[in-house]
Formats: sequence, C-alpha cells, structure tokens
Amino acid sequence: MSESRVAVCSECGASNLIRDYEAGELVCESCGFVVSTNLMDQGPEWRAFDDTQRDKRNRVGAPLTWTIHDSGLSTIIDWNDRDFSGRELKPGEKARLYRLRKWHRRSKVSDSTERNLAYALSELTKVAYKLNLPKSVLETASIVYRRVVRKRLIRGRSIQGMTTAAIYMACRQCNVIRSLDEVAKAANILKKEGGRNYRFLCRNLDAKVPQTQPYNYISKFVNQLTLSGEAENLAVRIMNQAIGMRLTNGRGPAGIAAAVTYIASMLTDERRTQGEIARGAHITEVTIRNRYKELTQRLDFMVGI
Repeated sequence: MSESRVAVCSECGASNLIRDYEAGELVCESCGFVVSTNLMDQGPEWRAFDDTQRDKRNRVGAPLTWTIHDSGLSTIIDWNDRDFSGRELKPGEKARLYRLRKWHRRSKVSDSTERNLAYALSELTKVAYKLNLPKSVLETASIVYRRVVRKRLIRGRSIQGMTTAAIYMACRQCNVIRSLDEVAKAANILKKEGGRNYRFLCRNLDAKVPQTQPYNYISKFVNQLTLSGEAENLAVRIMNQAIGMRLTNGRGPAGIAAAVTYIASMLTDERRTQGEIARGAHITEVTIRNRYKELTQRLDFMVGI
C-alpha cells in the first residue's frame, strides 16, 4: 500500500500516523498498527554529521528567490582562476576565462528591462541591509517591483524612488515597522519623493496595504529607549483607553505611540525626554507635546492603570 493513498488507519480509523524512516514503516499512533511497510525516504542517499559535511556533499544550488533578476537560476563562473584540481591557471587560460566571465555576465542581462531589474533588485538588497529587514520583506519588495516593471510603470521615474516605495509598501504588508523617513534616508532620497512614488504605486497596483497599528510602534520605541516591560504594559493599557475613547482617530500612529510611551516612562519613573523619543520615532517634539496634552486632558491615568 503506497503512502500517498494512506490517510487513516485501517484498524481504528485514526489519522495521526507516524512515519518511521529508519524502519521504513507507517505506524498508527493510537493503536500501534503498522499501516504500510513501503515508506520511501525522501532525503539524500548520503549522510552528514555536521554543517561542513552537509554543505560539501550537497549537490543542489541555492533555492529560487525573487531578489535576483533571473530568480537564481543562472550559473556563476568564480574568480579563483584555478582548475578542478586546485592548480593555478596559465596566463593564456586566465585571459580566456576572463573573456568567458565577461560574456557570461553580459548574456545574463540581455535587454534594458533586465538591466533595470538587475540594478533595482541590487538597490533593494542594499536598502534592506541598511534597515536590517527580514528576508520576507525583501522578497515581498522584489515582487512589488517586478509588478511595476511588468506594468511598465517605471518610465519617467527614478529607480531609487520606486525601490523606496516598494520597500515601504512591503514593510506595511509584512507588518514590519519602518517609517517612510527611515526608508528614504537609507535609500539617500528625499522623503517627499518616496511618498509621491508610494502613492503612485498604491493607485496603480491596487495593492492591499493594511493600516499600521500603534501597538507595533510602542514595542519599537520601548526597545529603542531600553524601557522595562512594566513601562511597555502600561503604555499598551493607556493606548487601549485612548482607542476606546477614540482619541487616536485622525492621528498618526507614531505620534500617539510616542506620546503614550513618554507618559508610561514618567509613570514608571524611567523618565525619557521628549527629544529622545522624538529622535527614535522620527517625528518632532511638537507632535509629542500636542498628543501628550490631548491624552492628559481626556484620560485619567490613576483609574484602570
């Protein structure tokens, strides 16, 4: 009986089956009945006892990725200038190998669209590295930029501006808190240009970009200011009160979260200045003061906290 056709145990009808690859058996966890004895091992035929052996014996390439213009399917000629046995090549062979590398590199990028995509994806990788973004955000930003190229929306706009917009959109979609100012600064462009391109992408790609929740900013600000867990919990409870009274409507989430963090730092006697919080939040001190006044006038911090 093949494993693909087995869904439940034929004795008790349970679906919790255990695969014993050493014995090659499929066993029911409930009654212990051996359902199949023809279990196939899907792993490699070789064994490895550490990471070095595993990397050395692996015969497949890197996984597919959207962060490379050819999705990682191309081959690479290394720059070691040595043959298969490790001996250094002769000068004539080095010159021939140099020409091979040059034409190989040119053949991978055949037209202007691929050149644009290759350069833009490398810029995306640089900005993501500066912002310390996870790989999921970089992959999402690469997919967004590929959609831009496929719809021919890049014409008349700078690559830096579009990559900034793609990364900011990916951060919003993956729920990773990065402000537009942070992304624009990492890409060495003005915030105004990044915002203009981001609005352009939202209009033309019909992308679903979720609203940023202030709670995510609280965790970020608490980590930046090295506040305690008590201050973070207090800030979240103050935020719950503000949301319940609709004091956050029409207000930027970063400003509200910064003001709440400032209040929590004072109540827990871990005082941080408005300037410190404003620099980490990339907003002005005036914004924090305005949100602080609104919250202190409407909320009772001694009740329910």
